[in-house]
Amino acid sequence: MDRTRLDTFNSHRKRLLGVAYRMLGSRSDAEDVVQDAWLRWNAADAGTLQSAEAWLVTVTTRLCIDRLRAVRQEREHYKGPWLPEPVIETEDPAPSPEQVVELASDVSMAFLAVLERLSPDERAAFLLREVFDLDYPDIARMLERNEASVRQLVSRAKTRVREDRPRISVSRDAHRSLLDRFIEATRSGQQAALQALFAADAQFVADGGGKVLSVLKELHGAARIVRFFEMVARQVGPRLDYRHAQVNGEPGLLRYLDGKFDAALSFVTDGDRILACHVVRNPDKLRQVPAALQSLAPASPD
Repeated sequence: MDRTRLDTFNSHRKRLLGVAYRMLGSRSDAEDVVQDAWLRWNAADAGTLQSAEAWLVTVTTRLCIDRLRAVRQEREHYKGPWLPEPVIETEDPAPSPEQVVELASDVSMAFLAVLERLSPDERAAFLLREVFDLDYPDIARMLERNEASVRQLVSRAKTRVREDRPRISVSRDAHRSLLDRFIEATRSGQQAALQALFAADAQFVADGGGKVLSVLKELHGAARIVRFFEMVARQVGPRLDYRHAQVNGEPGLLRYLDGKFDAALSFVTDGDRILACHVVRNPDKLRQVPAALQSLAPASPD
């Protein structure tokens, strides 16, 4: 194996994974695409390339577009709402500077869910321009389009994202405090406590993928969401436990039923109320959760 070629690829691997995950919403699919990009890189004539990074990002983007086109029909027949595969890390210790940068680079569950409404080419053009800050001529070459077409793609995508994505800055302490109130309210099922949590037009989305019991339609409005959590509290409230975690770079929760890992929850909040709650229960999307977080049992001391 050409060690220089491998070192060059590995120096760009994190960026390629970042592009692929944002494009696909799946960590496992992103890793498959990056592996495919490596095979193509390993077979390419590197001596003829002006920029290894540009070549690798182009190949990864095109592979992601092909993959998105292939899975669109699959997702149309997906049982219940489809949510991205979460990236989960413990909140102890506090987030590293790298994790804070990752959050600023837009990997939240809510943002990725909005991107699902874009076409593959819109999604690629928007991410490359707005998240990875590439120039329009470079994006046009990557997507094999003219520059005017790429500008139109980005403009349409920005309009749709702006319409669907709240832009609210909330401190981590305020976010975490609200989650503590959520934990107590969902365990007790008390209507007043639950009602105080959710904005009037709040949204609740759960992804079980047909593999586990889950809500098959999005719930809209605080009243419907509160009724749902009241029912859950009556049925399994005392059996529920939670752990704070980083879910896609933001404060979130891991839920445990009878001590076993059950779901990853992420939230959109204005600091006082929950605007949206996304719950991933599909076990296929939770496989990459670190083993230390799969159980409520405390980690053994060092």
